[in-house]
Amino acid sequence: MIDRRPFETLGHENHGWLNARHHFSFANYHDPARMGWGALRVWNDDEIAPNSGFPPHPHRDMEIITYVRKGAITHQDSMGNTGRTAAGDVQVMSAGSGVRHAEYNLEPESTTLFQIWILPRQAGGLPSWGTKPFPKGDRSGRFVTLASGFSEDGDALPIRADARVLGATLKAGESVEHSVGEGRHAYLVPAAGTVTVDGERIETRDGVGLAGGRTYTIAAIDEAEIVLVDSQ
Repeated sequence: MIDRRPFETLGHENHGWLNARHHFSFANYHDPARMGWGALRVWNDDEIAPNSGFPPHPHRDMEIITYVRKGAITHQDSMGNTGRTAAGDVQVMSAGSGVRHAEYNLEPESTTLFQIWILPRQAGGLPSWGTKPFPKGDRSGRFVTLASGFSEDGDALPIRADARVLGATLKAGESVEHSVGEGRHAYLVPAAGTVTVDGERIETRDGVGLAGGRTYTIAAIDEAEIVLVDSQ
């Protein structure tokens, strides 16, 4: 029911300006046993050097969520959107029928982030983009929905997938529960700190696949920052 993916086993590419770890097959990293987890297709753990980044490139039919852990990322796209997303905040881009975008680290320090791709519930549609701050204090001791494809999550950034991206911060000794519905999939990564999931120790930046049909208890061994995707 718990599929732990230790950080040291993740795919790894170091391009100088970009030092990337891949939880699932991506670019030159291919593992047929790690093609995704339900509708979650990509979870990249990226470190981007100062004054560098991803030049304009196309996407379509993918929900792309960026969770910034340190520094900031500056976005530009073919829809005319520009914006800066800083540490602790989130941006989403629904690629829809097609969009070109660039993501640059214009800061004097390295930027670290999670880049998460989720398959949409249907292909096509107009592309869209948005960003929003999510103060870590608001997530203290509980999960907060950061991005969601469900209308009842009105405070979250909208995505076009039957999925939620959740975040929580826990003090040492605190715990939180998450129920994964029957037939659904959850994937959890501690962005900082060490946790246990139903008693199994999970180190910083390890990945954990959680099968559906049960409730899991996530407990912090030390101060922890957690990101979780719950999808079909």
